[in-house]
Amino acid sequence: MTVIDIPGSKSVTARALFLAAAADGTTTLLRPLRSDDTEGFAEGLKSLGYAVGQEADRWRVQGRPAGPADDADVYCRDGATTARFLPTLVAAAASGTYRFDASAQMRRRPLAPLTRALTALGVDLRHGGAEGHHPLTVRAAGIEGGDLTLDAGESSQYLTALLMLGPLTAKGLRIEVTELVSAPYVEITLAMMRDFGVEVLREGNTFTVPPGGYRATAYAVEPDASTASYFFAAAALTGREVTVPGLGIGALQGDLRFVDVLRDMGAEVSVGADATTVRSTGRLRGITVNMRDISDTMPTLAAIAPYADGPVRIEDVANTRVKECDRLEACAENLRAMGITVHTGPDWIEIHPGTPKPTGIATRGDHRIVMSFAVAGLRTPGLTYDDPGCVRKTFPRFHEVFADFAHGLEGR
Repeated sequence: MTVIDIPGSKSVTARALFLAAAADGTTTLLRPLRSDDTEGFAEGLKSLGYAVGQEADRWRVQGRPAGPADDADVYCRDGATTARFLPTLVAAAASGTYRFDASAQMRRRPLAPLTRALTALGVDLRHGGAEGHHPLTVRAAGIEGGDLTLDAGESSQYLTALLMLGPLTAKGLRIEVTELVSAPYVEITLAMMRDFGVEVLREGNTFTVPPGGYRATAYAVEPDASTASYFFAAAALTGREVTVPGLGIGALQGDLRFVDVLRDMGAEVSVGADATTVRSTGRLRGITVNMRDISDTMPTLAAIAPYADGPVRIEDVANTRVKECDRLEACAENLRAMGITVHTGPDWIEIHPGTPKPTGIATRGDHRIVMSFAVAGLRTPGLTYDDPGCVRKTFPRFHEVFADFAHGLEGR
């Protein structure tokens, strides 16, 4: 059995940084993820005037009553959570003018449902280019609160940003959601808000967030379930067994449900109190699966699909087309280059069994494309990547850790 220590969750670290900045007092984050995205988020908080102390395995964030400077420029890098959460934070927590910009990749990604919601709440928000995209300027003067209708069918991050904003408004928020994708990420948000002292009332697709603010705390960041998917998939693909500690029955992250997909394909899965183990049975079955709620793991499944004994059809993943790249098309392009028959539609991909051949993987600068096809490389040696370094976004040491993992498999 191989035991893999996975770095902290990107999603949890980003939310914890927002909540810590919004809380009264100093919050300590234990084992936060250190990657380009989370370092960019922390740097953005510092640019806004928050005190952020970063040690190897813990970060300290000074929240209210100390607040942001009254004028700042923030560069969000490639980080979607940084680009969506920080303008939302200052809209209610600050008073001043704040200019946000991001990388070319992030400039292409949409913000419109969130910026429209903030404008509806009275926020003076102006775009420096295309509407609904960075760069943008926020002239903040607090938010009264009230009722909102939100379409979060493109990204659950729009809803998360507004939920976390709610306690900072004068009267709270009542948000009616018409469409929602990646719902488990919203459950992460609600659980973390509870840990920081705020209880959100949910009635169906309506969320009522009370005013009053957050309290500082010590918060332990659990391992990243999306990152764990590569190692779980590797076990199922190579006839081995992998255990990831820190992700068990009480895990916040919905992407741990990826192991249920592997179970349906034939792997043995054991989810314990504080660890999850995947064991290969020597077979991968073809399946049809809806991955709307765990779409960040869609590329992981796509990369191992050719090795199944029947077609693998992944459905309801339209939102993967507006991630760091069009992930659905990126997977199809690379699998075809490997000699695999692939069919796609607006929100689905169907991958047929085959004998993949080594090729150059077009990563499109997307960390998840690199890490997913690294799993395929365990069965198809010789795959190369045009931008292997883009893994720094979430797992800077991925290639080193995965090489050690692969070497361990060879030695068995």
